[in-house]
Amino acid sequence: MKPRILAITGSLRSDSSNQKIVKKLEELLHPDFTFSYFNGLTNLPYFIPDQAFENTPEKVRLFREEIQYADIVLICTPEYIFSIPGVLKNALEWFVATDIFNQKPVVLITASASGEKGQKELHLIMKTLGAKFSEESTLLIPGVKGRFNTDGQLTDPDTIKVLQKLSENIRSML
Repeated sequence: MKPRILAITGSLRSDSSNQKIVKKLEELLHPDFTFSYFNGLTNLPYFIPDQAFENTPEKVRLFREEIQYADIVLICTPEYIFSIPGVLKNALEWFVATDIFNQKPVVLITASASGEKGQKELHLIMKTLGAKFSEESTLLIPGVKGRFNTDGQLTDPDTIKVLQKLSENIRSML
């Protein structure tokens, strides 16, 4: 059975650069991995600590199961106001005080205009949750919009090269 990657994008835009980056990675990793996508960030209720273990909302329980059964979790997110998007932070807060991310291999990509502060925040959150990542499984793509042509195709050779390298690193994670 092929390893399963669960991809989560922090962007809710219909024409998201982050989604396109993930699709390119899926293309590079095909046919060695099975990709699935969690597209329910907006369906998750606000994190309420009292519901973390008792009366946990069904959508949260199902999301936790998806994370638990993935071999690798890939998060690709923009940076908004020097941070990760609120919907992504809310989703990750539902894992506080659980061990679901403990030693879970993760790939962390921040693709934005700048992205440095958002990347640092994402790394801190995932480290706090116990996720397993390294410099080889993380990527910062600043100036992401300029890396696509007017048709939305990734054309920047440097970005394609780093995504190819990242795909090689992902193959060696398991």
